[in-house]
Amino acid sequence: MTDPSVEIRDVAALKVDRVGRVVETGDPLRPFTLLDENGAEVAAVTEFLHHMLADDARPTSLRSYAYELLSWFRFLRAISVPWNMAGRAEARDFALWLKTVRKPVRPRRPDAPAPGAVNPLTGKATPGLQYAPRTRRHARAVIRSFYEYHREMHGRPLVNPFPAGEGAEDGRLNAHHNPMQPFRQPIRRAAYQPKEPKPAPRIIPDQAFSELFAALTSNRDRALIAFYISTAARASELLGIVQGVVAPEDQTVGVIRKGSRVLQHLPASPDAFVWLLLYQREMHGLIPKGASEPVWWTLRRPFRPLTYDAARMVFTRVNQLLGANWTLHDLRHSAAKRMIRDPNLTLVDVQWVLGHAHITTTEIYTNPSPDEVISHVIAHHERQRSSAALPPAPPAPGYRPEVLAALFGTPQTTGEA
Repeated sequence: MTDPSVEIRDVAALKVDRVGRVVETGDPLRPFTLLDENGAEVAAVTEFLHHMLADDARPTSLRSYAYELLSWFRFLRAISVPWNMAGRAEARDFALWLKTVRKPVRPRRPDAPAPGAVNPLTGKATPGLQYAPRTRRHARAVIRSFYEYHREMHGRPLVNPFPAGEGAEDGRLNAHHNPMQPFRQPIRRAAYQPKEPKPAPRIIPDQAFSELFAALTSNRDRALIAFYISTAARASELLGIVQGVVAPEDQTVGVIRKGSRVLQHLPASPDAFVWLLLYQREMHGLIPKGASEPVWWTLRRPFRPLTYDAARMVFTRVNQLLGANWTLHDLRHSAAKRMIRDPNLTLVDVQWVLGHAHITTTEIYTNPSPDEVISHVIAHHERQRSSAALPPAPPAPGYRPEVLAALFGTPQTTGEA
């Protein structure tokens, strides 16, 4: 029987109002703040973000964390529970609500594919109506780190609503980690942590990339895509390069790595530098020159440094023309896969180019893509069919054909007696 004293919230009927907001302040010491429904600053979140900034977190990470905490505070407001009084029941209900609620409706083009539809050309699904498991996992991790900070700094609240996985709470899971071995994972998945299927890198086939490159309409876009496919740099890393770190004589460009924030010179293809030179000649005298000036600029006046959203729109226009839904990050995956296929490059070489901290992250590119497996198996079936059509080989000298025919149940073949 169900204990009548235990109240179970009706999460399906819960109405979570979209109140409060994240504000960009322009202050480098407080880049983002969270405001509640009354416009008042949430001091607990501000303190946590300030701690993250001191711990060398990037402003983009602070923004992402602030929005995850905004959804948590909206949920707590809907159930009338203060943030410092939330427990495991609230964490459970939040995980269930985030799993079942529909994402806010955004304006869509009339010809946009239905949510969750699979593109027939790329095999990639469009975002669905619900939050993806990766999004829910990130929200859980953010909220847990928020409570862990306040527990360690102020001793309150006593219990983190979102517990760690079994074996990870005491900090001894990888205390004596062997650098030659992969990191050990917790014994079991943490409570209310969504399961996430292991993602496979999405690779743009060579023929599809050729069609995509042919659809580009400017030398700037051709240069940008050529650098993406040859350096395997992240979208933000390549867009952030300045003129002083471009070295055609060494065939390298310098990027600021996303995680470590260090400058790393990456080799690029000769074609990329040819397209870059054509683009620079077109923009000569129109954009500023200098070692600290950006390389990539808009093509229309007033000229401004090219942002990620503007570069993404270039891809969007090409995708609409081809009927595809490739992304800029797919170029990084494709470049990594091309390097892995080269027998003259080691896995450590590819790890260095990609900027991965652990080689286990790079190893995912050694796994064949579904398209590769399908083509290999089809070729296997073709070989099987061809070999079955060949006549049986004659028996070796010294064996009597009639004896072999009686033994194996096959027609007699001519051979030496």
